[in-house]
Amino acid sequence: MPVHDLDCLSVARRRKTLCTVHAVRAGERETWVAMAGEAAVTFAEQCGFGGQPGQLVMAPAPAGQVQALFGLPARNERDPFVFGKLAVDLPAGEWTVQVPQDVARDDVILGFCLGAYRYSLKTGDKDAARPRLVVTAGERKGLAAQTARSICFARDLINMPANLLGPSDLAREAKAVLRPLGADVEVIKGAALDEAYPLLAHVGNGSDRSPRVVVARWSGSGAGKDAPLVSLVGKGVCFDSGGYDLKPSSGMLRMKKDMGGAATVLALAHLVMVQDLPVRLELRLGCVENSVSGHAMRPLDVIRSRAGLTVEIGNTDAEGRLVLSDLLSEAGESQPDLLLDVATLTGAARVALGPDLPALFCNHDSTADLFAKAAAREADPLWRLPLWRGYTGWLKSTVADLNNIASRPMAGAITAGLFLEHFVKPDQRWVHVDSYAWNDSGRPGRPEGGDTPGFRTLFSVIRSLCATNDTKKT
Repeated sequence: MPVHDLDCLSVARRRKTLCTVHAVRAGERETWVAMAGEAAVTFAEQCGFGGQPGQLVMAPAPAGQVQALFGLPARNERDPFVFGKLAVDLPAGEWTVQVPQDVARDDVILGFCLGAYRYSLKTGDKDAARPRLVVTAGERKGLAAQTARSICFARDLINMPANLLGPSDLAREAKAVLRPLGADVEVIKGAALDEAYPLLAHVGNGSDRSPRVVVARWSGSGAGKDAPLVSLVGKGVCFDSGGYDLKPSSGMLRMKKDMGGAATVLALAHLVMVQDLPVRLELRLGCVENSVSGHAMRPLDVIRSRAGLTVEIGNTDAEGRLVLSDLLSEAGESQPDLLLDVATLTGAARVALGPDLPALFCNHDSTADLFAKAAAREADPLWRLPLWRGYTGWLKSTVADLNNIASRPMAGAITAGLFLEHFVKPDQRWVHVDSYAWNDSGRPGRPEGGDTPGFRTLFSVIRSLCATNDTKKT
């Protein structure tokens, strides 16, 4: 499956483009007139246009031309997604978008591309004429477009039906996208996987589609031996039935998305490599299916982890933390400057924060602050929840070192994070992101289906680590 080529973008030609969108703000009528002309503004106002965010109206223009007025958020509110509405509501054709000086051109490109995204396996619906955003050749290769490509690649993976994307398929996609960028990619399976990742292997025992672990390593062209080492870990449960603790049918309907964490970090690695950041990068994907069979793990099974800790299975539907634990243990052996895992781990995080806000857990306040600042800068929020040590005792087992489920039906996202922390060294800077990875309904820039909330923040943090390292050298 190729990374998107963004056919919603059109490189500017020498001929004049006649379709123009004037992006304006409420209460700034003089600016509207300067951009579109008095006649167009009067017409738009008669149609009810007031410059509200996302409001779009076609307006009269000089002979042979087409123009529209489009409402922007207030000056202190950055929202790239608002431009996604243009990709849906504009008539077919090639369009330029004129924005005020304080609006980043990259926000226009990113929002438009994300709004233009579609995933469909229907026959005969891909040739429909759609609006295209006119950009320069440099913009088509720039960070905003590359970010959109990576996000849309992750969306494709998350949206893909589970019969088309099993553990081996996900591993194959990772190889296909990373190796051409110079990454060293290893796919581990069979006896080698059973020995190296016993918790993950136990999760995969129930499926005829055997698990895979992808381990990739890469260094940017400007990355010396002192370059920061970032290790990414992703939960890649290609379908989650819940195992013997079977989910109800309604709970299974979206479980093809349970590999959303793996899709997110794979796309993140792709963007880091395409941008050739001066960083050393490791990536680990746990690709597995949680099924029911005579070989599946059972409640009260006890497994010895890679780290040596024994884990009692209190609930087979708490499999994601088992998938991550061995990978976190191995990733920590390289002593990375940042260890980051992303997973669709708990429903409790969604109860607390809803679908738009991924929960962030971190064992170092200064590192958490780095993510908070990046989230504000990128208008791509993550929300920190505590690793509240008072709940650690809820993970006790009478026969093993840990139970994979808490003894109390509360604080599920926190106790999941506390479970994972047992597999991270105390001095290791570690961030765990619990994401929904899905849009329940379509909104501008965020079509219904798989998604990667927090993606731009994660990339921004990695890029800032590179910049900090450069500063230390000078």
